[in-house]
Amino acid sequence: QVQLVESGGGTVQAGGSLRLSCAASGQFFSNYDLGWFRQAPGKDREFVASISRNGGTTRFAYSVKDRFTISRDDNKNTMYLQMNSLKPEDTAVYYCVADWETEVSLRAPFWGQGTQVTVSS
Repeated sequence: QVQLVESGGGTVQAGGSLRLSCAASGQFFSNYDLGWFRQAPGKDREFVASISRNGGTTRFAYSVKDRFTISRDDNKNTMYLQMNSLKPEDTAVYYCVADWETEVSLRAPFWGQGTQVTVSS
């Protein structure tokens, strides 16, 4: 079992940057594939980015590729999402997710409570 807590959300102007953090409690953090999903008002929850348990493989949604980076520090049990060149369409609640069996997806068993990101134009 792992518990996930996101932080770092807030309001920023278009073109600005934010860094989200996901702190995990529980054992064997390094054994989990990790990722971020987001949900905008009135829209379905969507994949943003993921990182494999050894950190060697990262994936990004096309809409954030080349603007967002994902990383993890297993010594600190923490994952990060660096978001640059933010756009108003990035406005959403961002969720940290973890899965110990496979790549993260909407079916991932462990989710954080979410953190709000608002990008003003």
